[in-house]
Amino acid sequence: MGDRFSMTIETRYLPDSGSQYNALNLSESELRSREIDYVDICTDDLVIRSSKSEEHPRTFKSEKTGRGPLVPGWRDSVNPIMCCYKVIKVDFQYWGLQSRVEQYIHRYGLRDILLLGHCQCFCWIDEWYDMTIEEIREMENTVKQKLDEIRANEEEEEESEDQ
Repeated sequence: MGDRFSMTIETRYLPDSGSQYNALNLSESELRSREIDYVDICTDDLVIRSSKSEEHPRTFKSEKTGRGPLVPGWRDSVNPIMCCYKVIKVDFQYWGLQSRVEQYIHRYGLRDILLLGHCQCFCWIDEWYDMTIEEIREMENTVKQKLDEIRANEEEEEESEDQ
């Protein structure tokens, strides 16, 4: 696809319940064209349908922090709270397919992955809550190395299939 497809995700975490108007400092043009999607890890239909009970914020209770289970309306009553603001930009430059593919990626591809990932992050809090910044960096490096190995293997397999 080369230069005809690109996707960027910008993220910012803030200690609020989603009340920032322009958390990622978008331009006036970007503000006019953005679509806001409030993703709720407690009440979203996808979470209700697909989460394992131990990874569902409505049933999970942290042993280390006492947080959870979440109930509808939790964003107005839970403290401390953090909101993950994301701006996802998708550019698919293929005439006739552009808007459909871009909308599909936004609405179904990324949203579901991000939603379930944030549910897991909340429900796995006991695994990461006591980690030091050094332990977090070590874990990030380990994951990066594993992903690099997977990507390299996939590229090798694609090259061998092309020959």
